[in-house]
Amino acid sequence: MTLRMICLAAAAFALPMAAPAFAQNTDAPATDAAQARNYSVETTPVGTLLDDPEAAAILQRLIPTVYANEMFQSLGRPNTLRFIQQYEPATLTNAKLAEIQAEFDKLNG
Repeated sequence: MTLRMICLAAAAFALPMAAPAFAQNTDAPATDAAQARNYSVETTPVGTLLDDPEAAAILQRLIPTVYANEMFQSLGRPNTLRFIQQYEPATLTNAKLAEIQAEFDKLNG
């Protein structure tokens, strides 16, 4: 067996088999937005919260100065509230995050 044949054989085993273009993932259950909500100050990106009018209203009501900050609205989108706490420690205290989480839990329920 030549080196070229060994490389081709190795490449064939290393590449995953491509699924047909018409294949669909039927394992994932269909959920609506209300069922998919499971917001957390620890894990939910700010962008997800801002895109949900109810979650955004919670943020606007409980942390209005942070909410009004353009950097929060744009650069903060991929980050969690817990992560942003380091930049807004006076506003995003542990108590405030717990208060926000309690409001999210009402939405999640």
